[in-house]
Amino acid sequence: MQFPYSWLKTQANTNQTPEQLAHLLTMAGLEVEEMNPAAPAFTGVVVAEVKSVEKHPDADRLNVTQVDAGTGELIQIVCGAPNVRAGIKVPCALPNAVLPENFKIKPTKMRGVVSNGMLCSAKELGLPENGVDGLLVLPENAPVGQNIREFLDLDDTLFTLKITPNRADCLSIKGLAREVSALTQCEFNPIKINHIPNQTTQKQAVKIDAPDDCGRFITRVISDVNATAPSPDWLVQRLERAGIRSVSALVDIGNYVMLELGQPMHVFDADKLIGSLNIRRAKNGEVLECLNEKTVTLSDNTLVVADEKQALSIAGLMGGAASAVSDTTQNIVLESAWFRPEIISGKSRQYGFGSDSSFCFERGVDFQLQRDAIERATELVIEICGGQVGEIVEEIAKLPENKTVVVRTARIEKMLGVQIPSEQVEMILHHLGLQPEKTVDGFQVTAPSFRYDIEIEADLIEEIARVYGYENIPDDRTAGKLAMLRLPENRRSRFGVYQKMAERGFQEVVSYAFVNEDWEQDFANNQNPIRLQNPLAAQYAVMRSTLMGGLIEILQNNLNRKQNRVRVFEIARTFQKSNKNNEFIQTEKLGGLVYGSVLPEQWGAKARSVDFYDVKGDVEALLQGKNAQFVKAEHPALHPGRCATIQIDGENVGIIGELHPKWTQKYDLPQAPLLFELDMSVILATEKVRYQTVSKFQPVRRDLAFVLPENVAFADLQAALNAVQSDLIQSIELFDVYRGVGLPENHKSMAVKIILQSMETTLTDEIVEPLIQQLIEEAEKVGAKLR
Repeated sequence: MQFPYSWLKTQANTNQTPEQLAHLLTMAGLEVEEMNPAAPAFTGVVVAEVKSVEKHPDADRLNVTQVDAGTGELIQIVCGAPNVRAGIKVPCALPNAVLPENFKIKPTKMRGVVSNGMLCSAKELGLPENGVDGLLVLPENAPVGQNIREFLDLDDTLFTLKITPNRADCLSIKGLAREVSALTQCEFNPIKINHIPNQTTQKQAVKIDAPDDCGRFITRVISDVNATAPSPDWLVQRLERAGIRSVSALVDIGNYVMLELGQPMHVFDADKLIGSLNIRRAKNGEVLECLNEKTVTLSDNTLVVADEKQALSIAGLMGGAASAVSDTTQNIVLESAWFRPEIISGKSRQYGFGSDSSFCFERGVDFQLQRDAIERATELVIEICGGQVGEIVEEIAKLPENKTVVVRTARIEKMLGVQIPSEQVEMILHHLGLQPEKTVDGFQVTAPSFRYDIEIEADLIEEIARVYGYENIPDDRTAGKLAMLRLPENRRSRFGVYQKMAERGFQEVVSYAFVNEDWEQDFANNQNPIRLQNPLAAQYAVMRSTLMGGLIEILQNNLNRKQNRVRVFEIARTFQKSNKNNEFIQTEKLGGLVYGSVLPEQWGAKARSVDFYDVKGDVEALLQGKNAQFVKAEHPALHPGRCATIQIDGENVGIIGELHPKWTQKYDLPQAPLLFELDMSVILATEKVRYQTVSKFQPVRRDLAFVLPENVAFADLQAALNAVQSDLIQSIELFDVYRGVGLPENHKSMAVKIILQSMETTLTDEIVEPLIQQLIEEAEKVGAKLR
């Protein structure tokens, strides 16, 4: 929020310098992002009146003026501005004046004519130009000779605050003044709201068909207004210094009331309305042309203000062109309403534009402020545009209830670690507008309508701490003991997982949990993902059930930046719908992507692209010796012939494979990456370390080559061989695969290495051969024959 310090001081009588106030606000949680002067530094410029204008004798575009600058005699100044004329009052830089950028004014001759100063434009003084070409023309009541900085109140400071979402009460001068009053104990002087009696019986009927979304809606008709009346300079100046451009008097008044009180307003052209106003949900497909010249198609999650013919505005966001005021408007309807924050939240993203009104409404507007706002707006309309005031029509539906919260003195001391006197606590709460009532052990506070964030005792303690000053709380050492928790023996360190991935050459990445809906369909075949009601953007509309989409996007970004070898991983949650109604399952997974060459470019080995078995090795290393099985499978994201599920003890714990060719083409990848995804709980789980004696007897190795059909995987053969129960078998490993001459059609040869060893004796052929025969017999059960 941006505002001028001078405006704030009209409601908070503080003597703090801008720098002191900025420190106080920041320490109290209202961060001051910027402080800028209202105008650049310059000196020696006063209000002057042009008494006469004559053509320069030797220049067509110059004029010789006689100017009264309050010095006691007329000053001759040569001026080239097109709008110079006798009788106007303008800024005049006297000799020795210093303008912005250290431009010094000295008496000089212009085409032979002496000029003792300079008549100034807004641009030359570093002020907003407002489309005026030439001199800055001042009001007729400007006192001749007065310093221009004093007359235009240029010695002002513009604050820009970063207001947190829970402090919507500070999005107005009134709210900030209340806060400054609490921080500095100065007098709080809120603007006086005058009741404006109606002069006519005209009124605008209202009905609320969405009572859960609109708690209060107030209208007032003002007839015979002058829509072309100019906004007064003081109003335009305050709006501009608050960062809002002046549009017209009626629009400016609505913006001014919003900044002053915190209540967004809207103005309808009364002659464009048909019948009563209705606050209802939009119909799906209903079309509205907005004031920003954008035409939007509405959905039924949107609240609108409509007449008996059509929707007129998106409630709390933006008005429609069909009912907008213009220079020909004669009769207006003022609107002041309270909308539930949840119904406004997200609409800016949904429709692609926002407004100052939606910024306020989605954070929560004071639900008791609407009548004061419409009275204040009425007063300004009558003052600036004239007109006849009609009756106020107020429709009330469901409004929030003020919450009662108790704060205990002992609890304050326990949470803050400092004893604050009860009288000081009471004064702090009073200055914040919380109206405390003393109880036996503390205070009872009824949260006012402008403080949505006061719900529990801790909220009040936070308010007390803010105003008391965090810097005034002593920095004492913790009295308790800090001890590290021991990691259970059956659980692996998370840091160890990150370290292992780094050792394997992977880099960690972090991606959004909100993803493109296409990713869910492509990589998970998820036709019914978890949808967000208010997505950040259209491409972030659903929650991910797999990490693959984010990894593919990261690969694309790297390839666009000429990174041709990519090894990345992510540890994050995925989200699936539960079989139970309205419940979801969150699963933490580790996902990895490998692309490009196996090794960085070097001289020692021939370059080759990474393949399935390279990534399989990475997964086996990550699983730290768990007996993982890789079983051929199909997955919507992966190549049908180069994909496997990862199983431990017969349970699926992950997936591994090469990206499907159609997705490689769709996402414009030069070649297919390898991906894997594992359940993080399986990775973190580990068995207790078991120790065993090393045998002192020599091992025996036997190599067996089996001929199998092509459709029999090694995992099937390995399972058959493992069915032989013997303490002598130490390991069974595949070391060769052969396809070619000498084998039946559609068959292959697999050679396995079998290590046998006894803890008690040296193995002999009499012991080994029967065991080898058992292995051969078990292998035959899956169609394998000894070669």
